[in-house]
Amino acid sequence: MNKVLVFGHKNPDTDSIASAITYAYLKQQIGVDAEAVRLGSVSEETAFALETFGFKAPRQIDRVATEASQVILVDHNEKQQSADDIEDVQVLEVIDHHRIANFQTSDPLYYRAEPVGCTATILNKLFKEHGVAIPKNIAGLMLSAIISDSLLFKSPTFTEEDRKAAEELAEIAGVDANVYGLDMLKAGADLSSKTLEELISLDAKTFEVGDVTMEIAQVNAVDLNDVLNRKEELTELLTKVVSVKKLDLFLFVITDIINNDSIAIAIGEKAFAAMTAFNVVPANDMAILNGIVSRKKQIVPVLTEAFK
Repeated sequence: MNKVLVFGHKNPDTDSIASAITYAYLKQQIGVDAEAVRLGSVSEETAFALETFGFKAPRQIDRVATEASQVILVDHNEKQQSADDIEDVQVLEVIDHHRIANFQTSDPLYYRAEPVGCTATILNKLFKEHGVAIPKNIAGLMLSAIISDSLLFKSPTFTEEDRKAAEELAEIAGVDANVYGLDMLKAGADLSSKTLEELISLDAKTFEVGDVTMEIAQVNAVDLNDVLNRKEELTELLTKVVSVKKLDLFLFVITDIINNDSIAIAIGEKAFAAMTAFNVVPANDMAILNGIVSRKKQIVPVLTEAFK
């Protein structure tokens, strides 16, 4: 088993899929037998990007140890967000832009974590450091990841480094980033046909802070009523998930990509504490989070501080 598997987090978003494909390609160019795989279904947004730039989705797997002894993680590091048997393989590298938590290895590794808005921004640097040119289609995928993670350059996670990378990648890909980006985000923001089970798992991550276990799911929407019209059924489902998974909190965040605000639905023992951490008072388990669009920079840090 000499092949190295490259993958992002469970319930993968566009950055996880794009960065796995991108970094596997780069590793192949420098002599590593690397394969990009995924730990979940591909969203409509990601599918739009893959189709636009001529890629098929990586194959999906749930466990990795039966296929490889060595892996590379992109866009995540926390073990509960990774492959179920991640402790049974050697992690060779991590390329990430999130907090570091619940992560340890028995062997030294290459760890690249930077406070930027997207993993693809770091990968853009790695191509330069290795002297490998970025192909047009790969550049398009990387640009898609930056657009996705920054909500078309509007998120507070978006840095000057992300901006420079996006400009470079758009030129290589030969696209207008703003025109293409809005089309891509809209492709992923029509939630009317999604089941509630799909909605709460499309982009969900589990976090552990002290003795609190919480799951935070986020979806982007153009029309919030695609979700809110099903609020009663959604609350019932979230209550069941909290019970089955023994969560202290499930925070479901619906982000309005046009107005750059979010609505949060909180369920669980820590629901009220979570809402008050944002200085809002919930009504029927729900509250408006004005100006909040980023789970990484505006939601997780607030809850981490509240529950530590």
